[in-house]
Amino acid sequence: MVSRLNFVKEYYKKLKSNEIPACEEIKNVYKRLVEEMDSTDDSFPFYFSEEMGEYVINFIETYCKHYQGELAGEYCRLELFQKAFIQSLFGWLEKGTNRRRFREYFFEVARKHGKSFLSGCIAVYMLVADSERGAEIYSAATKLDQAKIIYNVAKNIIEQNEDLRALIKSTREGLSFKLTRSVMKPLPSESKSLDGLNIHFAALDEVHGQRDRNMYDVLRQGMKARKQPLMGCITTSGFLREGLYDALHDYATDIAKGTKKDDRFLPIIYKLDSQEEWQDPKCWLKANPGLGTIKSYVQLADDVERAKQDASYLPTLLVKDFCMKQSELSAYMTMDAIICEKSVEMEYLEHSYAVGGCDLSAVGDLTCASLLIRKPDDENVYVLQKYFIPQAKIDKIKSMSVQEAPYELWAEQGWVEINEGAAVDYSLVTKWFVEMVEKHDIRPLWICYDRALSGYWVPEMEGYGFDMEKTAQGPFTWSQPFKEMKATFEEHNVIYQNNPVLRWCLSNTAAKATNQDGVATVQPVKIQQHRRIDGTVSLLNAWVGYVKHYEEFMPYVR
Repeated sequence: MVSRLNFVKEYYKKLKSNEIPACEEIKNVYKRLVEEMDSTDDSFPFYFSEEMGEYVINFIETYCKHYQGELAGEYCRLELFQKAFIQSLFGWLEKGTNRRRFREYFFEVARKHGKSFLSGCIAVYMLVADSERGAEIYSAATKLDQAKIIYNVAKNIIEQNEDLRALIKSTREGLSFKLTRSVMKPLPSESKSLDGLNIHFAALDEVHGQRDRNMYDVLRQGMKARKQPLMGCITTSGFLREGLYDALHDYATDIAKGTKKDDRFLPIIYKLDSQEEWQDPKCWLKANPGLGTIKSYVQLADDVERAKQDASYLPTLLVKDFCMKQSELSAYMTMDAIICEKSVEMEYLEHSYAVGGCDLSAVGDLTCASLLIRKPDDENVYVLQKYFIPQAKIDKIKSMSVQEAPYELWAEQGWVEINEGAAVDYSLVTKWFVEMVEKHDIRPLWICYDRALSGYWVPEMEGYGFDMEKTAQGPFTWSQPFKEMKATFEEHNVIYQNNPVLRWCLSNTAAKATNQDGVATVQPVKIQQHRRIDGTVSLLNAWVGYVKHYEEFMPYVR
């Protein structure tokens, strides 16, 4: 029999029966939490206290009032999905110490679900009721005005409650709870006072807008001196690829699916299971658990109808109302087409002929080498890539206020090679192609390259016996291969070993269309100046060779 206080089990029962539609990630998380509650394994280091989780729920519903819209002045009444989340977050404790199990949560849900208000409620609780002396509470975001959103929620909650107002003072420095000498402050990423933080609770708002992980890492490092700190990352989906959002979303997804294990991290991801569900009203609750109560059903239905009539609005709807990853609005391919998590063992690709491609940088930038491979009785196109960048470029990026990409992380993972100096060492590109031949017996029949930037590299490659083919970089050369490449991605028939650098480059790629002499042409361009599309261009050069030599190439497939 489910206890009346166990909102987690009550919620999971409705998820399991499909009374409440939910994506697989949500079902998996709550299934695992319920199984852990019912486990008889004495070695499991945590236990679930319904009362502790209920205590936080009661605090929120007793002290926190809405201050905007139709509910202004009314006490907060949490929905079941919110109660299950709060009870899970605060109800799980360590055996022996009775300290909180979870130290971090990732909460992703469609817009207009009261994310900031709920975060403000949690912040007020952590400030005054979590029994932490000298607690430091931070509302963090990229800009100060964004960081102030959750801070202002907490401030308004306090101002509306006589008891809280008597205990907490609003000063120029922030909110001060003198009884425990605790404070709450807004914290933008450009703040000059990010060092020396001693964080008890931090809410990082709108993670999808964080270009790099600097703020996130600073907040995590600032929690280490506390016994039971908590960090909350809240967000909708977004258009910025390979930034902090993608890293946290993918990590949370892996934990939710059980492919990674982190008992201290609570992943709550509300989204559609597939992009095709956006027109099915029965599926909308998957990304909008408060639909009809917190969020207007009528407005969402109107927006769906708008997207049916206006294709340019669809990416925004998918991202903000259904939490489906998309590339930027002008991107040539959708994220649904780009994302492919499949990979194959190198043994399968060995002993193959290939078509090579390369995008050589202007001396000091990112360079990419590609191999395009086909296998017998297999409709997929397989892609191997290696990226190269000089250390001086890495150092320059580090000094910039806007980070370009996590090249050093990618280098650790083996996708990128960093060489000393200010220029790319093209001999490393040669070395990679040679290794593919000597180590894996993957032999490019042609390597298509930009004739304008080849320098000493082409004679060096020809010295190793490679057939180098000049490829004009322009719309008349690229148009048809670019269109065919896009179609193959949309059919999910490009297996690129889940390479995050290529995924990033593809999401940065827009298309410039022209109509010259009656011929409709298209070529890749950057969405923004600081974005890189070298991986796209390198692969496209290989695809040019693949299309040009298709009849010659296919008999060599083995």
